[in-house]
Amino acid sequence: MKGHTGKILRVDLSKGRVETEALDEFLAKKFIGGSGLGAKILHDETGPETDPLGPENRLIFMTGPFAATPVITSGRHAVVTKSPLTGIFAESDSGGTWGAFLKRAGFDGIVVSGKSTKPVYLWVSDGKAEIRDAAHLWGKDTYELDGLIRKATKDEAVVASIGPAGEKGVRYASIMNDGQDGRAAGRGGTGAVMGSKNLKAIAVHGSREMEIADPEGLRASLKEISPMVAKNAEGMRKNGTAGGVATFETLGSLPLQNWKYQGRWEQGAAKISGPTMTEKILTGIYHCEKCVIGCGRRVKIDKGPYAGVEGAGPEYETIALLGSLCLVDNLEAIAKANELCNRYGMDTISCGAAIAFAMEAYEKGLITTKDTGGIELLWGRGDVVVNLVEKIGKREGLGQLLGEGVRIAAEKIGRNAVEYSLHVKGMEIPGHDPRCYNAGAVSYATSNRGACHLAGFSHTFERVLSLPEIGVEKPLNRLEVQGKGELAAKTQNVMGMFDSLKLCKFILFGGVKLTPITSWYTMVTGVPMDVAEFLKTGERIFNLKRLYNVRCGISRKDDFLPARFLTLQREGEGLTPNLPPLGEILSQYYRVRGWSEEGIPLPEKLKELGL
Repeated sequence: MKGHTGKILRVDLSKGRVETEALDEFLAKKFIGGSGLGAKILHDETGPETDPLGPENRLIFMTGPFAATPVITSGRHAVVTKSPLTGIFAESDSGGTWGAFLKRAGFDGIVVSGKSTKPVYLWVSDGKAEIRDAAHLWGKDTYELDGLIRKATKDEAVVASIGPAGEKGVRYASIMNDGQDGRAAGRGGTGAVMGSKNLKAIAVHGSREMEIADPEGLRASLKEISPMVAKNAEGMRKNGTAGGVATFETLGSLPLQNWKYQGRWEQGAAKISGPTMTEKILTGIYHCEKCVIGCGRRVKIDKGPYAGVEGAGPEYETIALLGSLCLVDNLEAIAKANELCNRYGMDTISCGAAIAFAMEAYEKGLITTKDTGGIELLWGRGDVVVNLVEKIGKREGLGQLLGEGVRIAAEKIGRNAVEYSLHVKGMEIPGHDPRCYNAGAVSYATSNRGACHLAGFSHTFERVLSLPEIGVEKPLNRLEVQGKGELAAKTQNVMGMFDSLKLCKFILFGGVKLTPITSWYTMVTGVPMDVAEFLKTGERIFNLKRLYNVRCGISRKDDFLPARFLTLQREGEGLTPNLPPLGEILSQYYRVRGWSEEGIPLPEKLKELGL
């Protein structure tokens, strides 16, 4: 197959050994790459008995056939493991340039097993890999570490690393890459797994060019499509992902006050929106590898209590969870909290959710100033959010508890703290209210890594996107019930392919449909693919991930939403109150999937998919 290096790097840290194995072309055709191929490796090599923080867990870094090729928005890689936050399948996707440089270094992926007896980092360059001592780097934050490792290896190298949060086992620690540009494999605790292995970083560099089956055809297709994507995505380039803050507030989708807020929050949303960031603190934009959109923000704060913040600006999810979910309307405080999360290496979604949970627990008297070290956890206090981010990153004081994630934290607090602990399968809720989108609600409930807006991206097809190849000729009514189980299943299959090819989902906002993507796959690899095969492969990948979770005990009982989303209507001027009828839509979803009423893939479906 073209578009691949044909090699996987195996790293056994317990034995201090690195080996190269051939990429299995049959599996690469069946599971593509990225999270699909990563899921196959995890499924075969770990199981329900695997301790996520034990040496037997696998930490899998995987590119896809599009990475390091001219395909636009292909600057991504996946990290797959068993999650210490949820105890089930975990995948986390990151942008930037790291994945492309891993392929140029000669490898389609890296599979890490074992545990080093001391801190180490991995240096991968031009077909070779070396385990190096990192004792002097342990404790460094990711921004500082980036320069130190590039100085010790190659200045043009790209580094993926953990900060103190990963070292200390924060259950939602992330793996950061591309230095101060702050790209993150954020969700599920991949950084904690990396820390449990005493692996501080992986630096990559290479100059290998990918061999492509039809370079002229690919060049011609991209020349035609790229200007359209760039033009259609002008708004995202101008104001970033946070450009949607005000719109989502108007819809009732922006998360507010741990998801319990009643009414509108227009003025607060305006203060932390993308246009406000552009006006006040933006210094430039950031493009991932082969990106024609440029949604990444670069910011700088010169004065005030948060002077000195410089680098990656907060994305929409960060603003929603560290900002509006805590009723914080101070953009500078959110930018500081974001920088701390990047430096310590923490998922901003789970971190913000943990802080909002603590604020509500404090409001209800389940946490007192005795637990907080004298800090009053009051809604709207940006300084409190910044303080708690630091405590979580250091695992100090209340941060020790909140670093466990909201599910475990609620269990430890006891009483009725579970009422304020909003998660699915242990994964905290991201920044789009499932009461606002019925397909989005069932997609949250069934996503394989827990609550996830990206696993199906379903909510975007209930608002602005169309995809004729799956029967969505125009955006669907978001509050309609009929057909929403089918929409969630189909979009999850599509996004499973995006995550395996390594293609940014924002290309859909640029107007790209599935047909050109399948042609790019054939032009890159030389392997024929049409839309039907694309969708069937995505369905196979999604079902494989579900099978992993079924082995871990997941069934219908776990495909739930927190009670707040099913019982408390969100009301306010211009909002349409809605409570998603989850049971009805879930049954629709299972029928479309070919699963039992208990949520287990049926034998005939597995046979159909070659599983």
